[in-house]
Amino acid sequence: MKSPGRDVRWALILLSATFGAGPAMAQMANSGQAASPPAQSPRANRQPQAQLPPPQPVKASAADRAAAERLDPLRRATFWAHEVDIDPSDLVAGVSLARALRILERFDEADAAVTRVLLIAPKNLDALLEQGRIRIAGRQGFYAVQPLREAAKLAPKDWRPVSLLGVAYQQTERYDEARQAYMTALKLSPNNPAVLSNLGLAYAEVGDVGPAESYLRAAVAQPSAGIKERQNLALFLGLHGRTKEAETMIREDLPPELAQNNLAYLRALQNQPQQVAPTVSPATGSAATLASPARP
Repeated sequence: MKSPGRDVRWALILLSATFGAGPAMAQMANSGQAASPPAQSPRANRQPQAQLPPPQPVKASAADRAAAERLDPLRRATFWAHEVDIDPSDLVAGVSLARALRILERFDEADAAVTRVLLIAPKNLDALLEQGRIRIAGRQGFYAVQPLREAAKLAPKDWRPVSLLGVAYQQTERYDEARQAYMTALKLSPNNPAVLSNLGLAYAEVGDVGPAESYLRAAVAQPSAGIKERQNLALFLGLHGRTKEAETMIREDLPPELAQNNLAYLRALQNQPQQVAPTVSPATGSAATLASPARP
């Protein structure tokens, strides 16, 4: 007669084998102990770690921004473009980017950059002034008038918007309005050499030689007058037969190669007094016509 305990042990062994249990479970069955769950590896017990977010880019410090303004125009534009990427609502960075692109003569990009600023802050004075400068620099004076008028309304005691308006009016051959704008700017900023020189150019463009020379000389006489004002006077004088005085001023202000280029062009124009001679920007060495007034 079979022992019942033996039959139970055999049944447990058979059940273990059916489900693939190892020798340890079979041994427990033989001993009558309950099977414990299989041990898990340390890797299986490890909890998945949360992914840390990437560090957020940080805007440059005030010192770094000041240093960026001393970089060459291309690196300056790159710096400010990065600042705008970090914070598109940063108005200072947006205007600074537009200014750097204007200096690089990338006028469409500059206008787009300053337009983005004005979408955020339509009454931002610096952005309106910069848009005026960009459009004047791109020979789009007609389109500079509207933002400059807005700027003049916002800052009625600031000479810069009305002076820039004068330049925009000159580009569009609205000479009476240009002179009126410069006169208003002089009331706000008396004896400003840039405004005096621009007013002289406005008279020169319509052939009014007496007032033109008077204002051009007044500009040069100011302590803060620069090369731009002196070159405007020098080339005006050269076109009106005072070549020796003009040559002296040109050679005093410009490096030999640039001075020689200006003098050669002046001599070529002296037999065509209806034309205007170029001035030279000391920053870039690029030629501009006498009818391209200084931009404040």
